[in-house]
Amino acid sequence: MTGAVPTVTLGDGLTVSRIGFGGMALSHVYGDSDPDQALRTLHHAVDHGTTFIDTADVYGEPREGADGPAGTNEELIAKLLASRRGEVQIATKFGIAGRIGVPGAPPTRGDRAYVRSACEASLRRLGTDVIDLYYLHRRQLDIPIEETVGAMAELVAEGKVRHLGLSEVTAAELRAAAAVHPIAAVQSEWSLWSRDVEARVVPAAREVGAGFVPYSPLGRGFLTGAMTPERIAGSMLRNEPRFVEHFAANQHVVDLVRSIGQEIGATPAQVALAWLWSQGEAFGLPVVPIPGTRSPQRVTENADALRVRLSPDQRSRLDKAAELVHGDRNLTFTSKNWISAARE
Repeated sequence: MTGAVPTVTLGDGLTVSRIGFGGMALSHVYGDSDPDQALRTLHHAVDHGTTFIDTADVYGEPREGADGPAGTNEELIAKLLASRRGEVQIATKFGIAGRIGVPGAPPTRGDRAYVRSACEASLRRLGTDVIDLYYLHRRQLDIPIEETVGAMAELVAEGKVRHLGLSEVTAAELRAAAAVHPIAAVQSEWSLWSRDVEARVVPAAREVGAGFVPYSPLGRGFLTGAMTPERIAGSMLRNEPRFVEHFAANQHVVDLVRSIGQEIGATPAQVALAWLWSQGEAFGLPVVPIPGTRSPQRVTENADALRVRLSPDQRSRLDKAAELVHGDRNLTFTSKNWISAARE
């Protein structure tokens, strides 16, 4: 069964479902995950029209004795692709050459040899001969981004990749990359409480003709009101001030989102997603958020947000949510350069 989720064209002619699915939610960083249930959730997403699936080579439970990308999230998604490859637009990423979620920012690599070997490894794990959207997850700062994107462009020319994307890049990095090869999408954290990309990166994406793919559009679950101290304690967020020390103070943001949802008969998650789409319209570029979940019911709930409409007054009130936020968006176990705002 195919759902009624509409499609949208990002940059470089890449057409995807209007909402995507963030595969990282199915991995261990948010606590133990049942792979059978994860696969059922993925099938449910595609059944109901959410066909843009996002993963990365570094997502998943690290193998014993391995320091590099885990790859287990790609292997999980390969089970979906085995029977439904033609229905799915698959995005994956490379560039983080070490483990995430542990103290100390993992190393990054963007040299030509690594670009090629990482792509070949992802193709094998995904069980496909082409990746629809291949992102540079984090750039290696001492290698010009033009060099890395040039190597990525070779993969397009060889038919191994269809479109290129960049994650957590600055406006200047994006412009430099787009001069080498068209960029279909920029991925960065963007939500009601994480809006730094609006200053420079979002306008630059519009300028170069790229779409925007916000990750953590629900504030890593916080904006839904479903996060509890107990859930946070069992995840990679357990040491994050925004979620722990400032948990009570940041409930004011949740209360605002919830109150507007009550006015229009929508859930907090749907309000947060509807606000992002309206921001895309305001900035004049396609926006495809990729919320993650382990629940089929939440997949449906998120897709139903496409029917939610916010009034100008409600948008204005939500725009003020960022003023209520305590704590930074950068995760404490990474360096300050891990997010684009630190390099602007």
